[in-house]
Amino acid sequence: MTLESGRLRSAIAARWRMLLLGAVGIAGALVAVALVLTLGAANRARDAALDRQSRSYEVMILTRSLGGNLAAAEAALGRFVISGDKALGRRFQAEWRRAQGEIDRLRRAVRNSPAQVTRIAALERAYAARGAELGRIALHSNYEQNNQALSAYYDARESAALARIARILARIDAAERGELARRSGEAAATIDASNRAAALLGGFGLLLVAAALALGWAMVGALTARRLADDAAAHERERAAALEAAVVAATERLEAEAAERAAAEATLRQVQKMEAVGQLTGGIAHDFNNMLAVVLGGLDLARRQLAQGGDPLRHIEMASEGAERAAALTRQLLAFARAEPLLPEAIDPAVLIAGMSDLIDRTLGDSIVVVVESDSAGCCIWGDRHQLENAILNLAVNARDAMEGRGTITLATGIATLAEGELGTAAAGDYATIAVRDTGCGMTPEVIERAFEPFFTTKPVGKGTGLGLSQIFGLVRQLSGEIAIRSTPGEGTTVTLYLPRHAGQAVDAAAPVPCPAPAAVAEAGYDVLLVEDDPRVLAATMAALRELGHRPVACGDPLEAERLLREMTATPDIVVTDVLMPGRTGPELIEALAPMLPDAAVLYITGYAGDVGDRALAGAHVLRKPFTLVALAEAVEAAVEQTRAPLPARRRA
Repeated sequence: MTLESGRLRSAIAARWRMLLLGAVGIAGALVAVALVLTLGAANRARDAALDRQSRSYEVMILTRSLGGNLAAAEAALGRFVISGDKALGRRFQAEWRRAQGEIDRLRRAVRNSPAQVTRIAALERAYAARGAELGRIALHSNYEQNNQALSAYYDARESAALARIARILARIDAAERGELARRSGEAAATIDASNRAAALLGGFGLLLVAAALALGWAMVGALTARRLADDAAAHERERAAALEAAVVAATERLEAEAAERAAAEATLRQVQKMEAVGQLTGGIAHDFNNMLAVVLGGLDLARRQLAQGGDPLRHIEMASEGAERAAALTRQLLAFARAEPLLPEAIDPAVLIAGMSDLIDRTLGDSIVVVVESDSAGCCIWGDRHQLENAILNLAVNARDAMEGRGTITLATGIATLAEGELGTAAAGDYATIAVRDTGCGMTPEVIERAFEPFFTTKPVGKGTGLGLSQIFGLVRQLSGEIAIRSTPGEGTTVTLYLPRHAGQAVDAAAPVPCPAPAAVAEAGYDVLLVEDDPRVLAATMAALRELGHRPVACGDPLEAERLLREMTATPDIVVTDVLMPGRTGPELIEALAPMLPDAAVLYITGYAGDVGDRALAGAHVLRKPFTLVALAEAVEAAVEQTRAPLPARRRA
């Protein structure tokens, strides 16, 4: 009984030792977690305080930098006013724009402080007022009105806007300094509290360490079990190493398979790209061949009529219509490339379709019956008239092709009210609708799903570019609208454009301007220097300018323009130049000729809409190719009138 009692007591003591050791371990773990959390909170508080202090320092630095930039800009303007050096004027503009950037950075830096945001708004108003004052001074200096510029500059030194800027900058700096002091105090208090908590937990941890040492003897009994556990762990490590090797081998196989799959996908994408390019070029070639056939046929018939003494006007008009359609296709391609700018205006959809009736009838042919339904009650939309006409015409042509040239197409306008999320990405509100409905073969759900993809088309190769619906989709999204297709195979298709309603009144399409009579223009003709590297365009433009009564001088190489200008007997009233030319661009040419022609007007001619967005052409007169005689006459007159009042041609002595 005594031995059994000893064993029982020993077992109970061992159990209690294990329980105490477990309790000490749990308490130690809790203390460790508390220490980690406390230190983490202290670190976060410190980082937050440093971040807030950094923002405060950033605001103060930006405030001082802004003051320095404003002072540098005004100093540059003062030197520009005194010297008239245009380089100093450009430096003033650069410094003033840099100050605007500093204000934007200030606004972002203080976005969490309503009081500072209010001060930044006041600073922006004062900055705008000061910029208007200095801009007028720079404008006087730019036009060499030195007395007015100098007087205005001295008056501007006492400007109320300048004083407001100084006061606001001082208030922003003072407020940020106060905020910095407050934030530093809060950070210090937080860190002190965290340190006290850490010290308390550290003392408690020391007590636990002492308890653990007292219970260390209990670990002796566990050494045997530890050795057994080590043996088992070694066996498990061997198994884990074997499993890891197997995983590595499997991973290498998977990576090799993934590399092969990526290479195959890259090859497939390249094949798809080449197929899309082939589809696009084939469709463009088909459309252009059709249009060139109209142009060449019309010109050939006009030539025969002239030879027979007949009237060639009808055939010339047919050729002109084909050329206009080719130019329209070019504009469509530029719009798809995002190089054609939109010219939005208020448009009545019903009036728009009514005005297109002749064009639609000629395009679709006599075998198609066109029905127009209008239920839009005079509502307006805001968009580009030409792009909307192209979109409607594309939908009508697609509908004709779906009916294989015979059937009925319905063009319907109406009004719809959409709820949020009812149709695609369209916002809730009132919309004007333009629907094109046909009685053709219809579409399957798979075709509808891909209908708006670029280059996707169900037409044979060479019968379409696959850009029509994708262009329309892009246009509708630009106008914040939505597009929907409803179709059933064998029962026709309805494509509906949902465009937001516009509150204004519709603008009537501009009536065509008649070409001015050559004799009437000749009385106010100008001496023109025409620079164009393409000989055919140069000859055609020369003939057009002579027809308008002007006196043009041709220059086929921009590098020869200066020599030709010195040899001319008349000082040009206007320089008409292409934009992109070998050796020297149009803006570079004008910059080189500026000292020789300080008062001459400038007209740029370009065939690429992307040139219009060039910074070098900002504010300049630009005429787009192809252009009509009327457009050329208006562009020349507008450029000269804006530069100076029309004067008689000046001759050199």
